[in-house]
Amino acid sequence: MIKVNNQGTPEIIIYEDIGEGFFGGGVTAKSISDGLKEHKGAKNIDVRINSYGGSVFEGLAIYNQLKQHKASINVYIDGIAASIASVIAMAGDKITMAENGWFMIHDPWGFAVGTAEELRAEAAVLDNIKGSIVDTYAKRTDSLPEFISGLMADETWMNAEQAIDNGFADETEDSKLLAASANTEILKHIKRMPVQLKDYLESRKTKNLDASKVISAKMQTALNKRLTA
Repeated sequence: MIKVNNQGTPEIIIYEDIGEGFFGGGVTAKSISDGLKEHKGAKNIDVRINSYGGSVFEGLAIYNQLKQHKASINVYIDGIAASIASVIAMAGDKITMAENGWFMIHDPWGFAVGTAEELRAEAAVLDNIKGSIVDTYAKRTDSLPEFISGLMADETWMNAEQAIDNGFADETEDSKLLAASANTEILKHIKRMPVQLKDYLESRKTKNLDASKVISAKMQTALNKRLTA
């Protein structure tokens, strides 16, 4: 989970779902904690993200661990930082995004079964979780909470330029060709994923496509219209 790169800097790789999956895998808060303990004296830590998200509480724990570390945290969004993975990205003292990368924020969701009172209680929990996430985004982007809340409610997708304009990233780097591991249950709850990206993810089940096909001029135009509507 944490390795030392060629420059001698500890590097955290988040290329999976956040939280342990039913069949194993995934990036957990414990795995990050164990790795950070081995690099207590590090002055710089790189975090590379290519994830569709996952467990809110695991993600918040990872975010808090990174924020509490004494090292300077350099976040690189190599492909996509969506849902709680985008919150983890906010721990960066500097956030660099691939030119063909994506950034997505949305309202938290959960499952609930029970009485009307129990369902209302679950809704209150989700409201509190959203409030915490809104504060995290707002603090990093220097934006009004109301603005962030609206972006989350709309499930907002941003390319690198838009993420920088809105304060979610600081700069770009050269495009990358990557594919993130994603839990299909997570993807079911993403409402506004650009159709080309959905098609790409489906195609990966049977055919190994060039990841550059995810980013197309048509997709870019459609997203720009959506974000300005």
